[in-house]
Amino acid sequence: MKTCIHTVSYSGTWGQSALSLEDTIDKAAELGFDGIMLMAKRPHGSVLDLTPDRLGAIKARLELRGVTCACIAGYTNFTAGSDHRDVPLVEMQIDHVTKLAKIASELGCGVVRIFTGYEVDELSFPAALDQCVEAISECADRVADLGVTLGVQNHHDIGAGWETIREIIGAVDRPNCKACFDAWAPTLQGADIVLAAREMASLTVHTTAADYITLRRYAYQPPLVNYMEQAPYVQAVPIGEGIIDYEGFVRALVKGGYEGYLGYEMCSPLRGGGTIENLDAYARKFLEFAASL
Repeated sequence: MKTCIHTVSYSGTWGQSALSLEDTIDKAAELGFDGIMLMAKRPHGSVLDLTPDRLGAIKARLELRGVTCACIAGYTNFTAGSDHRDVPLVEMQIDHVTKLAKIASELGCGVVRIFTGYEVDELSFPAALDQCVEAISECADRVADLGVTLGVQNHHDIGAGWETIREIIGAVDRPNCKACFDAWAPTLQGADIVLAAREMASLTVHTTAADYITLRRYAYQPPLVNYMEQAPYVQAVPIGEGIIDYEGFVRALVKGGYEGYLGYEMCSPLRGGGTIENLDAYARKFLEFAASL
């Protein structure tokens, strides 16, 4: 299984040390990754900045360093703007995804990651699902001729549950709409991630790993002389040191026919801080884990 690093890991988004996209490509090669997952927003890969000249330079850098572009990491929210229907935000996002697919095609990349949408007061849950399905369906149709597959990720939105993301992909019913299925969300939700991986394997075109521990939190209640439990804090740790059964998850995906990349991301504050040295140590630990599989 080939590996890739999500460039968000070196973007500085969470206050960690930041590298340019070109330097992140170099870093991926130096560490030993086969590819990158290109963050499709600033500071790395915004459609506003990827002019033909810059895109050509990035393609040349990838080829020079022997690194592929495994996935374009798009950011969408197809329920956004439901409180102001006069602004065509869904149409804008469909156009954005189409542009990302053209960039992916230029870079020889076959997958564009997208999200569904967040729950909003203006839409019932079924209505929000229908709106996301309709938007994703149009995206898939518009990028089909480019040879690009849309990967819907189970993230922080209404597609967070693995059964829901499976239902959405089934409703879209396009051969170029699959899943970017990850283990961390179903683990935190209490799901059986090995079972989920078996069920999702045939639908999955990309997966990204990150490991965590949970730290229990309490609020003291003086009148009761007792504590009320709060939602736990989730702390990113090196892979293999957290609560996620990645060995079982990955093996179940592969047994089910998964042939895509095994990605890695550092997308929240890390135990040990955000220095380049700590980021690199996490990345190397992931590569050791991937090799052990």
